[in-house]
Amino acid sequence: MDIAQAPAPSARAWSRRLTAEIWIVLGLSLGKSAVYAVVAIIAALTRGPLGEQTTALNTSQSPRPYLDLTYQVLSVSFALVPVALVLYLLSDSGRSAFRRIGLDLRRPVRDLGWGLGLGALIGIPGLGLYLAGRALGITVAVQASGLDPYWWTVPVLLLAALKNALVEEVIVVGYLIERLGEKRWGIPAIVAASALLRGAYHLYQGWGPFAANAIMGVIFALFYLSRFGRRRVMPLVVAHTALDVAAFVGYQYLPEEWLMALGVDV
Repeated sequence: MDIAQAPAPSARAWSRRLTAEIWIVLGLSLGKSAVYAVVAIIAALTRGPLGEQTTALNTSQSPRPYLDLTYQVLSVSFALVPVALVLYLLSDSGRSAFRRIGLDLRRPVRDLGWGLGLGALIGIPGLGLYLAGRALGITVAVQASGLDPYWWTVPVLLLAALKNALVEEVIVVGYLIERLGEKRWGIPAIVAASALLRGAYHLYQGWGPFAANAIMGVIFALFYLSRFGRRRVMPLVVAHTALDVAAFVGYQYLPEEWLMALGVDV
């Protein structure tokens, strides 16, 4: 007996489904982070001048070293679940999601070259914007690593950097751009949405990092859509990982006088 197939959804119904899907994905991942960041900056602004406040990244989760390591690894692992979700969702056409958004190793030399170049393009001006924000009192002091110096500290910081890169670039660039494109959004609107989301979930650090990350979002989205990026997130993952490794490991191990010269509180 033949089983009747359900009719294909109309374009309008498919667009509504995509809208719901996008909100669910963002609600489980970086959209949630953006909401918390907005609340955090409101709390900070009502507490006092931003320039006199501090926020810490990669903090210890237990005074017991091996329990802390366990928590760190679990935190990284579960943070990658939304990445797995969007890759699954993007494979709905039967095409590999890894190939669709270029999260593969088909062009390792090219991706590495573009990634390191983009990292330098973003990192140097980004540090300048951070320092300017600190000087103007509109950016909190960011302590990039609050971990004690155990044998596993550097590997965990490397994992944290890679996790951040995968979560942000796969969701904010690969997934969001592909889905908004399916909804027939124009390129300016797609780039603006991706960039503003990236800036929003960094708001807890102040207005300087918001601006720097929004600019980074514009550059990364345009690169992904350009003939140079070829809809590949791998160069962006490389760039983001390099930036975070420099920030996390550098903060952990650079001499205090160097950090103070860079305007970083220790």
